Amino acid sequence: MIGRIHSVETFGTVDGPGIRYVIFLQGCNFRCAYCHNPDTWDCNGGMEMSVSELVEDICKYRRYIEGVTISGGEPLMQIDFLIELLTKVKAEGLTTCVDTNGGVFDKSNEEIIGKVDKLLNVTDLFLLDIKHIDSSMHRELTGVGNERVLDFANYLSSKGKAMWLRYVLVPTINDSKEILELWRDYASTLNNVEKIELLPYHRLAISKYESLGIEYKLSNIKEPTKEQIKFAEDILNNKGENK
Repeated sequence: MIGRIHSVETFGTVDGPGIRYVIFLQGCNFRCAYCHNPDTWDCNGGMEMSVSELVEDICKYRRYIEGVTISGGEPLMQIDFLIELLTKVKAEGLTTCVDTNGGVFDKSNEEIIGKVDKLLNVTDLFLLDIKHIDSSMHRELTGVGNERVLDFANYLSSKGKAMWLRYVLVPTINDSKEILELWRDYASTLNNVEKIELLPYHRLAISKYESLGIEYKLSNIKEPTKEQIKFAEDILNNKGENK
């Protein structure tokens, strides 16, 4: 099976446990205002690679990697390819992780649910971004509401599937005490959340937007301070009183 690949990283240390081979798939259904890889958005971009080609390359690094993480873009947009790839990776004795926004999930679509169930069987861990707990603000931030994201989180929870929740902290957009507490309270309803990762917003991709001729909508937003990051971390991890 052939997939569209944006790039690979052979020594990834921030996308799941241990040292990982990270594959970034091409194509995304979100248009996050702070996305640092807008060149992954185009579903027709990237390069074509087969499952066997990727597995062959992965095996070159198996002496020191713990497993493989599939990111993007949005990997579930190529779910058939994803299932076949991770099936082969599992057969090699490596752990598997999928970094997703969850927005492809549709709880009313039996075909999608069937494919997601197959994916769950070959995925050890999901890294799930819940970018904003308020759907209207989520739409402003990403172009779509958060209903499918939360449905996917609930589905993973109902299946007892291990997940790390990720939260990109963007000053003035999702860093208020009220929003952080609502997000935390929702996260506390989910089973098998092993970790919450707070990812501070950064402006490193602005030049990439300029080169692609894409408007960078957050040009007036500053990166969070250490104090703002600590404030958010304490709330999300329910430490002490925050005012």
